[in-house]
Amino acid sequence: MSYGDLSEEAVEKHHEAGEILVEVMQEARELVEPGVTHLEVAETAEERIVELGGEPAFPVNISIDHEASHATPEADDDTEFGEDDMVCLDIGVHVDGYIADSAVTVDFSGSDELVEAAEQALDAALDEVEAGAEVGVVGGAIEDVIDGYGYSPVLNLSGHGLGHYDAHTGPSIPNRGVDRSAELEAGQVVAIEPFATDGSGKVGEGSHEQIFELQEERSVRDRAARQAMDQIVSEFDGLPFAERWLDTPRPSMALRRLKADGAVKGYPVLQENEGTLVSQAEHTLIVTEDGYELTTAGLFE
Repeated sequence: MSYGDLSEEAVEKHHEAGEILVEVMQEARELVEPGVTHLEVAETAEERIVELGGEPAFPVNISIDHEASHATPEADDDTEFGEDDMVCLDIGVHVDGYIADSAVTVDFSGSDELVEAAEQALDAALDEVEAGAEVGVVGGAIEDVIDGYGYSPVLNLSGHGLGHYDAHTGPSIPNRGVDRSAELEAGQVVAIEPFATDGSGKVGEGSHEQIFELQEERSVRDRAARQAMDQIVSEFDGLPFAERWLDTPRPSMALRRLKADGAVKGYPVLQENEGTLVSQAEHTLIVTEDGYELTTAGLFE
């Protein structure tokens, strides 16, 4: 099997991260039940990742109904899953910086076909993957399947590459057909993630923000902000983190100061129009000369 410039060590650690992720995801999706809190699922999953020998590559995302991404609970969040919720779980794991990223949808709303649309679109996208394949063709396969179900792909969200300690790099894998697009290369590690919706097909930023990422290490005078900066630099390896992970007093105020100084950036929740639903399915794979290897094999079994 040819992996291009990707080393054997990197291949092994991507697979190790994927194996941990599949186990954690299977456990997490079993926990998602009406009456259980979002925080319990997120914290349990993040703790299990560490117990199994990995680290979270980003905070566990728990998106409900019209939410699509970047939703994670606050430290004191007591929000419970509802009896009619559509729940997207998006979890990332890294082993020494080598990342696996995946998502599944757990549905209590009765919208089985919307869930199936995203999963079948993912399968169709995988059929197109090999070195030299254009990402626009991969996106076209996603769009065709979701359109065929009578839903819309979310056009302004896309799959992406996974770098070393980088959870979101090139190439971008669109959820629609694109002409004259980039080609996949052997050795690239990519996360393909179709989003299907009964809404408009575009997401916007909400007002809620609980996920952040270091932009630039800076000296700050405020004590709480300085403590937060020290933890961010020493513990999170430049990867996204949750406000609830910070040990500093007044973490919200500390993050506001760090944002104002340009030291960190926030990721607002991305969402469709109120009253709509969004489903998601995601695998991580390594592109090879003649196809791909899934690092998250068994996720949907």
